[in-house]
Amino acid sequence: MISSTSNPRIKAIRKLADSKERSATNTFLAEGLRVVGQAVDSDVHIQELLYCEDLLVSDYGKSLVEKLRQNTSVEIIEVSKEVFESLARKDKPQGIAAVIRQKWANLNDFSSVDRGIWVALEAVQNPGNLGTVLRTCDAVGAKGLVLLDHSTDPYDPAAIKASMGAIFTVPVFRADLAVLELFLQQNPSLSTIGTSDKADKDCFEFDYPDPILLLMGSEREGLSASYQQLCQTMISIPMEGDCDSLNLSVATGVMLYQIYNQHRKKVRS
Repeated sequence: MISSTSNPRIKAIRKLADSKERSATNTFLAEGLRVVGQAVDSDVHIQELLYCEDLLVSDYGKSLVEKLRQNTSVEIIEVSKEVFESLARKDKPQGIAAVIRQKWANLNDFSSVDRGIWVALEAVQNPGNLGTVLRTCDAVGAKGLVLLDHSTDPYDPAAIKASMGAIFTVPVFRADLAVLELFLQQNPSLSTIGTSDKADKDCFEFDYPDPILLLMGSEREGLSASYQQLCQTMISIPMEGDCDSLNLSVATGVMLYQIYNQHRKKVRS
């Protein structure tokens, strides 16, 4: 058992709170029963499992530890309460965490998109917003989430927490304007919809095609002119109050559920 917070391995894991370290090692730290459980049930590569017997009171959590003991490629590390709390970001740590290899999908692998919802976010900056969008993408069965340009890290602890495990279920891609443009050229059946408060079409009155790519702009600037040019249609979300915009994750949720609801009704009819 590791009982020192200055242990070299613990110090290395603690550094994963920094985006540069996550990028350099291509790993991240996932914490908590739900997130670690989702990781165990998915096809991600878990490198290390950390647990604290004093904090891990859940039978489910204990079963995760025993399950991973059977996997010889996973290093199981028991740590003291002091050590675990030095790594934890939760107010009430649940005594289980994992160092996991990042997994990025490749748009080049999708040369024939025939149906479903895709989402692209331009330069999203808030990790919590990104994690919430991931969670909504999972809820509506989105085929993938494309992070454009200098978007925040989906493996940031705040994004992981907000995603509630969706980081393991929704394929995540990185792209820029040229890569996205090529992807759309290779998939001519994929309709592109963007959002703007200046658009004339009401999001609640539009007939959404299938398959579809929804492009959402950054929190501050909205969707840039370059990406608007890739859109076949621009849509607005009607608002009655004094606020001139919605939070990015809320706006994306509104759009996704409107698209999802229409598609579901068409399948049932």
